[in-house]
Amino acid sequence: MPEIDISPTKVAQVIILARDLDRGGEEFDEFIEAMAEDEQAALVALMWIGRGAFEPEDWDEALNTALTEATIPTADYLRGSPHLADHLESGLEALGIDSSEAEDDVY
Repeated sequence: MPEIDISPTKVAQVIILARDLDRGGEEFDEFIEAMAEDEQAALVALMWIGRGAFEPEDWDEALNTALTEATIPTADYLRGSPHLADHLESGLEALGIDSSEAEDDVY
C-alpha cells in the first residue's frame, strides 16, 4: 500500500464538506486552498483512484499526473467532479484505509 501525502482525517473533512457544497462551498474552497500543493495533488489522485481512472498500485503515477497536469485551482476541479465524496471514500478504501473511521475522527 502506498503512503499517501495527506492524512485520512483531512480527506474525511473534504468528504464531509463535499456532501454539502450548496451550503458550505466557501468553507470547502478555503479548506482546500489552505492545503499544501502535495496534499491537494494527493486528494486529486485519491479521487481518481476512487472513480477507477487509476488503480491503487498506480498511486505514484496518479500523484505525478495530478501534480503536472493541474491547470485550474484544485477546489474548482474537485467541485466539478460528480460524486466527489463517494470517489474519495472509494479511493481511501482502495488503499486500505477505513473511510468511516477517518470520518468518525472528524466528528
